[in-house]
Amino acid sequence: MNKKLLALIFGAGLVLAACGGGNDNADTSKDTSTNTGTTTETASVDAEKIVSAKCISCHGQNLEGQGNFPALKDVGSRLSQDEILNVIENGRGAMPGGIISGDEAQAVAEWLAAKK
Repeated sequence: MNKKLLALIFGAGLVLAACGGGNDNADTSKDTSTNTGTTTETASVDAEKIVSAKCISCHGQNLEGQGNFPALKDVGSRLSQDEILNVIENGRGAMPGGIISGDEAQAVAEWLAAKK
């Protein structure tokens, strides 16, 4: 029992350390000029760059999944964009919520939803 608890605590610490982090590699520039008058923040966010900075440490270099972390290379065939966004914002299983937020989370959810 103690070994399982220790492994769980160690694993959770590893996940939090690997998946968290700054926003150093994310492009957060916003393009608010459109013909409809609405903002297009997610169009100017480089979702692939954010995934590379925030997700591959747990989900694998090619999003193939590793250990307890599922593959994301075909996540769009399993989850809708809204479901993916929910996981990003609120977490699921060993993944904590809030690693990515706002327009970046929207852009990443849209990008991952296209992976089928």
